[in-house]
Amino acid sequence: MNTFTKKLLFLTAFCVPFLSIQAQNGSTIDDNIYSNLPFDMPKVQQPVFPDYEVSIVKFGAKGDGVTLNTKAINDAIKDVNQRGGGKVIIPEGLWLTGPIVLLSNVNLFTEHNALVYFTSDFEAYPIIDTSFEGLETRRCQSPISARGAENIAITGYGTFDGNGDSWRPVKKEKLTAAQWSKLIKSGGVLDAAKRIWYPTAGSLKGAMACKDFNVPEGINTDEEWNEIRPWLRPVLLNIVKSKKVLLEGVTFKNSPSWCLHPLSCEDITLHKVKVFNPWYSQNGDALDLESCKNALILDCIFDAGDDAICIKSGKDEDGRRRGEPCQNVIVKNNTVLHGHGGFVVGSEMSGGVKNVFVENCTFMGTDVGLRFKSTRGRGGVVENIYIDNINMINIPNEPLLFDLFYGGKGAGEESEADLVSRMKVAIPAVTEETPAFRDIHISNITCKGSGRAMFFNGLPEMPIRNVTVKNVVMTDATDGVWLVRLMVLRWKTFM
Repeated sequence: MNTFTKKLLFLTAFCVPFLSIQAQNGSTIDDNIYSNLPFDMPKVQQPVFPDYEVSIVKFGAKGDGVTLNTKAINDAIKDVNQRGGGKVIIPEGLWLTGPIVLLSNVNLFTEHNALVYFTSDFEAYPIIDTSFEGLETRRCQSPISARGAENIAITGYGTFDGNGDSWRPVKKEKLTAAQWSKLIKSGGVLDAAKRIWYPTAGSLKGAMACKDFNVPEGINTDEEWNEIRPWLRPVLLNIVKSKKVLLEGVTFKNSPSWCLHPLSCEDITLHKVKVFNPWYSQNGDALDLESCKNALILDCIFDAGDDAICIKSGKDEDGRRRGEPCQNVIVKNNTVLHGHGGFVVGSEMSGGVKNVFVENCTFMGTDVGLRFKSTRGRGGVVENIYIDNINMINIPNEPLLFDLFYGGKGAGEESEADLVSRMKVAIPAVTEETPAFRDIHISNITCKGSGRAMFFNGLPEMPIRNVTVKNVVMTDATDGVWLVRLMVLRWKTFM
């Protein structure tokens, strides 16, 4: 395609006023943030806690980096929960621990210079029934979790380190020769092609049992599951079926797989949260908001090894059976330093995604800027997505990408020839397994430095419909626009 500069694409427009945040005690959000949204959305309810508070030190915790504080921290949480709620304080120090389980009406508060470091002992993380990558499966218990809780928070100024280096495989092409040599000398095992390093033989065995991404098949007995325990990498934070959830001010880093995974939650707020994962971290997503209702993602910083801000709703039959769309989401004033995608929908979106508003975000060096992905077999409808005022710089691939032939590879990892080859199959009938993307409105996008400017690749049986793009500025030369099976309205191009 011919290169172009400063190309502006005009279609239909919408207008969204300036939104402001009022930082008050209890993380009260100014009601103006909901004014003139392009869809109806209730105010996200914030948790409120009694004045009672207790330090984990009272329960025997020691911040020496050696003492295992799993029991002390969880005992403090149980105490506050049983007293009707309040604050559990983690003071300054290096706190080694196993899994932490949040309970209703508890605010886990970290003071300045508090570092919570999760143990590398795989046996400390029980194998549980859970959901990962949109499928029902078994994984190790997350370092931080809650299930069926209400009125919970993690706040303050501290850091939670998931010790992910102990769990994650590493691909050779993501390291320098010196880094690869050092990694091999540290122990672990290599796959047959000597391209992927695994921390243990059990981790490699688990990988060999996977046909569909990271979910093992043919593993039936508890003994078999235990043999691959190191492969069952948990997400760092997993909050399931919970209400009135607040994450504010704290830092999460170095997760074994995904970092933050709220699943089937209602009224959830992320405010001034920071996530840092190594750029080479396998499945190192920053945030995966899955099948959640009424959510705010405000003033956060994400640095990810995979997708950064990702909206999901389950995968294939499991996701359709759950039938819980991710809906009513505001994403505002966030910065992404690295990731496969800055803001992402999919590919696990079988329960649907609707009513999402993204505004005033900055992406720096993400592989793709705005990334929409799915494939045949997913089903689900993605609709009513509004994106406005996004600034990007140094995007190696596309600032704007729709790919409904997603094959599981990272952005830029699949050649154009391979993609075309996968597309050359018989066109199936439209069924519940056919994903649909429609009514998506994008405006005021500025990008300095990118590969191809835009890539829209819809399904022949279900084209991408009713997409509007307005005022897109590429300040450097790019490789143009690829449009395949896209239904648009009144397209105008200006130089």
